Amino acid sequence: MYLAGTRAADQAAARTTPERTVLGRVPGTVVALGVVSLVTDISSEMVTAILPLYLVFGLGLNPLQFGLLDGLYAGATAVLRLVGGHVADRWQRLKAVAGIGYGVSAVAKLGFLVAGSSVPAIGAVLAVDRAGKGIRTAPRDALISLSSTPETLGRSFGVHRTMDTVGAALGPLAATAVLWAALGNYNAVFVTSFSLATCAVLLLMVLVPNRTRLSTEPAKNKPSFRTMLGLLREASFRRCCVWAAALGLFTVTDSFLYLALQRRWDIDGRLFPLLPLGTAGAFLLLAIPLGRLGDRIGRWKIFIAGHLALVVAVLLVCGPIGNWWLALALHGAFYAATDGVLPAAAGPMLPKELRASGLAVLQTGQALARMVSAVTVGLLWTLWDVGPALLLFTAALLTVTVAAAVIRPLEAAR
Repeated sequence: MYLAGTRAADQAAARTTPERTVLGRVPGTVVALGVVSLVTDISSEMVTAILPLYLVFGLGLNPLQFGLLDGLYAGATAVLRLVGGHVADRWQRLKAVAGIGYGVSAVAKLGFLVAGSSVPAIGAVLAVDRAGKGIRTAPRDALISLSSTPETLGRSFGVHRTMDTVGAALGPLAATAVLWAALGNYNAVFVTSFSLATCAVLLLMVLVPNRTRLSTEPAKNKPSFRTMLGLLREASFRRCCVWAAALGLFTVTDSFLYLALQRRWDIDGRLFPLLPLGTAGAFLLLAIPLGRLGDRIGRWKIFIAGHLALVVAVLLVCGPIGNWWLALALHGAFYAATDGVLPAAAGPMLPKELRASGLAVLQTGQALARMVSAVTVGLLWTLWDVGPALLLFTAALLTVTVAAAVIRPLEAAR
């Protein structure tokens, strides 16, 4: 009875646009999803913060082997983003599909206890964890997009990503504290991470409303994979996907940037998990302001500026003039200018009944490109060393960024 009543109320609420806001500024659904992401990121970043150190220094993986795992972590299960977006749109169950994704990632944390020091087993666990993220990302971003007005999408995504990044900042601190309390036992980190991920799933069920959307098509014409891919026939959205993938192809992944930074400045291994805090701090300060700025001057301009910030960050790590704290700050600025700004820019191009599907297509291309990037950087690092590998990638990224700025693909985002 409770579920039936809640569903009816949610369906009625979904007919009202825009959604009621919290403090007259941000939709309640966005804040609720931000809370869920905050707890989830504490869980995931506890593991992410220790993995490069554990795999490279603990298990002795070379850069190519680590690049393969990092690429797997970044995009090997990216196709499941398409599945998540398609199922969510087809059955009009954004929250349920997102919940499945969060649940899969939570269960994966226990897999690290079984994997031990086996690299193939760790790779399999990472694949399952990323599968969960792939399933949940598009429905979650569609919920944010559909809960906000087109004029305030940048701010809404900025608020969500800021709350998400609070969790990302707390995760390494929590991992360091657990390792200290457990006398260096990595299993304690994995168990704590699982517990927090489970809490996030429960928060999603309790706090986030079931936003069931009314399709503009008859019920018998539910979206198909052909319908999803047909979105690429729209010129602006297609160019957006192509540029996002092209830029992702030359984006240096976080782990390689942190490993390069640790190597250049010989940072103590016990402090390595704290490096993401520099990125997270800049993200926290800039995500909302840059999102609001994008709403005013054009989201694509902010997106391009973010990639220029990444170019400078890599140069500060591998170039002749080094500055590790400024590099981390610019790394955070890159994420603040791109992570939420891109779906905010693409969302208005997509019909409401295919919002999750379209965002899944966009994110899948970007994730697959970053997978190729991670493997390629690992290979070049193995062959040439870290400096030449990252500098070559930075030169390519700068070239593509300039091209994306000159050949403006997003008319609506100017």
